[in-house]
Order: sequence, then structure tokens, then C-alpha cells
Amino acid sequence: MRRVRVSAAEARRIALAAQGLDRERPSCTPDVRHFRRALRSLGLLQLDYVNVLLPAHYLVMWSRIGPFDRARFDQFVYGSGEFTEQWAHEASIVPTSAWSLLEHRRARYEPWQTSPLRNLPDSDEYLGAVLQQVRENGAVTAGDLPPVKGPKRKPGDWHRSVPRWALEYHFGRGDLAVSKRLPNFQRVYDLPERVIPGAQRSREVTTEDAQRELLDRAASALGIATLRDIADFFRMSPKEAAPRVAELVESGNLATVTVQGWNEAAYLAACARVPRRIAGVSLLSPFDPLVWYRPRAERLFDFHYRIEIYVPAAQRRWGYYVLPFRVGDEIVARVDLKADRAARRLRVLAAHEEQGIDRNHCAEKLAGELHSLKDWLQLDEIDVTRNNDFARALALAI
Repeated sequence: MRRVRVSAAEARRIALAAQGLDRERPSCTPDVRHFRRALRSLGLLQLDYVNVLLPAHYLVMWSRIGPFDRARFDQFVYGSGEFTEQWAHEASIVPTSAWSLLEHRRARYEPWQTSPLRNLPDSDEYLGAVLQQVRENGAVTAGDLPPVKGPKRKPGDWHRSVPRWALEYHFGRGDLAVSKRLPNFQRVYDLPERVIPGAQRSREVTTEDAQRELLDRAASALGIATLRDIADFFRMSPKEAAPRVAELVESGNLATVTVQGWNEAAYLAACARVPRRIAGVSLLSPFDPLVWYRPRAERLFDFHYRIEIYVPAAQRRWGYYVLPFRVGDEIVARVDLKADRAARRLRVLAAHEEQGIDRNHCAEKLAGELHSLKDWLQLDEIDVTRNNDFARALALAI
């Protein structure tokens, strides 16, 4: 019988299962099978290279498969032909089958308002010359292109060279694709025909069909979600997504349900699983699909979450790079972490428990996860700033 009502606890378990967080981490060293399965469950992997702990997308994978070889993972992502970089949620790893689904977005791509390309004399000629160099000489980084004088940098500007702006413009338009990332995380760009399998490049999809398939993928990755949740996954507006979601309901891919405590209608994916219980623990990246849309995180877990990287230090409540900590189907704490590579220490700059949790049990679980993270990052010690009762309990457990 089709479900029409879902409890709050069931919704949490559905969401966690959809993201692959109902499975035990592999007991062996993760390999391409684990990479593939995790990426498929995620729907997409948002890239972020803030390196105070480690680049966030690696943490998303670690949350699901445990300690893995990052070089081997990168080789799989960029060398298998199964995945590629695209603007999706933000800059993201997506299956190459999404290439054709995002064509309508690439066709509308425009450079940022701050791009010097908008004011560059003969910008079309310059952009054409960049493409010609790639055609004739092969893959390039921004450093391989001749420097071009751009506008004077203003205080606080995020600096990009004109060649980098040009390559990112061609990437946004689909004239170039990312063939790999260098150890310093720099993109290497090449022609799509050298990166994307021909079957994916030649597939033609209408905008409406592409939107519907993207939203279907989003709903499957979320398990249970509101219209706004589903639309946010691939950065569509709710207005744009609404008719396509209605079509997915009509086709049976989604079912409309009522979730206990939710004020908006919810949609349950046909492929969604409802585990009886969720085991295990995990630290969650700020860019994990489970929590990246903050209203959904609050609705699912009663967890108010904001990343405070851009908040002045004196105004931060929780810390600079704060990660939610999950035990079972609840988020029970948050920790501000820093990898001090020079001192070979994992520093817990702040730790806070959520209301109503078993402090000592949570501290023990978190201590085990931090030890695992420390070992994976090849650090020697864990230092805890003992500025509250939970931090002191955590330090004792460690």
C-alpha cells in the first residue's frame, strides 16, 4: 500500500539511507567499487578546497567509506570516464550521463559581473585564441597561457588571472572540460571530446526532459524532501522545478506524503528505503548533501547549522570550520576542527553537544571518530580546547 504519512523518525532514516549512511563502512581498503557506489548514492559531490582540515569533498566520501586513498579516488573520478566536473549544485563531480542534462545550463552561462572578460578589449578574439591553443597543443592550466593584464585588484577581491577567467568561461559554456586536478588542486582543461564519452556528448535532451531527469536524480539522492529541497539540489528555482516535480508524481517516480512536523508537502522517491534503524557514526562536511540545505537539516534533525568561515571571529558562536557529528539517526554534537600539519596534530578548537544527549556516550563515539580521522590524515595527536563540560568529557574520552 502506498505511504501517505511518514513519521519524523522515518523521514530521518529515509534521508540517511538515500545518502548511503545506513551502511557499515568497508572493512577492507576502499576501492573503485566503493567510490562508485558512494558517488551514485550522493547524486553529486560538491567540490570545495578550503583546506583548514582537508578539502570538504574528501570528507564527504570519508563519512561514507572510511579511510581511502585520495590519489586513487582522484584517478578514478578523472580517469574512468564515468564522472566529470560540472556546475551542478556548485562546482561538482557528477556522472558523465549528466553532461547532456546540463547542456541547457551551459547554453545560458554568463561570466560573473566581476569578470575582467566583460571589459577586456577584443575579448572574443582572446577567448578564441585560448580555445585554439587547446585544440593545437592539448590540455592546459591557467599557468600555461600567456599572461594578460587585467584590472587593478581591489582590496578583498578574490584574485583570478585573466587566463583563469577565460578557461572558467569556456568550462562554464561547455567548450572545455576538466580532464584532471593537479596535486595543488589546479584544474587542467581540455576539449570535451577528449574527456566526455561520445555517447554522452551526442545525446540530445529538451530542457524540460533534462530538468525532469535532474530533479528525479535529486529526489532519489534525498529520499524524502520538499519541493524547495529538491529544487536546491541542482540549483533550480522552486517555480522552475514545480511543473517537473508534478510530472514525476504523475509518472509514479515520486509520491506526495505528509511528514510529521513538516509544514510543507513532501515527496517520497519511489526508490526510497525505510530502514528500521540507522547505526554508525560520522562527521559531516558543511557541504554534505545531508546538511548543505540548512532549512532541510533543521527540519530533519532539529539542528540549526550555519558555517561561520565568513563571520568575524568575535561574532562566531560555534567556530571557524564546524562539522556536525551524527550518531545513528541524530546529530548530537558539532566540533570545530583544524589539521595542524606542521605540528602533526588534529586540533579540536571547540566542541558543543546538542540538547538532551548522553554526554559521555557522545564523547566516546566522537573520540573514536576523531582518532580514525587523525590516523587517516597521518597526524600524531589530538588536542582538545577544554572550554566547556562537553569538551572536557571529549578530552577525557580521547
